[in-house]
Amino acid sequence: MGLLMLFFGLFFMGGWAAAVAALVHAVLALVRIWPRDWVRRRGHPAVRLMAPTPAYLRLDVALAVLAFLIDLWLVSVAIVFGSDGIFTEDWMGYPGMTDPSGQGYQAGVVSALHTTAWWTFGIAVLCRCWITAGVQVCVLPLAAWWIGSFDTYYT
Repeated sequence: MGLLMLFFGLFFMGGWAAAVAALVHAVLALVRIWPRDWVRRRGHPAVRLMAPTPAYLRLDVALAVLAFLIDLWLVSVAIVFGSDGIFTEDWMGYPGMTDPSGQGYQAGVVSALHTTAWWTFGIAVLCRCWITAGVQVCVLPLAAWWIGSFDTYYT
């Protein structure tokens, strides 16, 4: 078993704990900035809208870390479930063909990752969380491309 597969397997099993810890941190950051200003008071209206206050920037960083951990967990779930007889990558070992209904699994995972990326990107942009939007636009589409490049038993 490859070292990369071991990483994804371990993150699949324990990544939810890291994501929950990041969620708690993001909620605490939101509670801390709640009474503070969310928009700058001086400058051009476009600059005030685009440039967040320092407190809001800390919330954005906390949300970006949370989004990254959840994205990594989603990719780990897809790889761990796909390694059970669907993907035939060398670093996964040879699991054997165990799931004959897995023909649409790879396409479904790629579609789900793209859909998740664009929905979360849109929500982050609407909430002016620019760092989180950047993370969502970079991590999930690249992971979808990577998973889409795997050889399967059915292609």
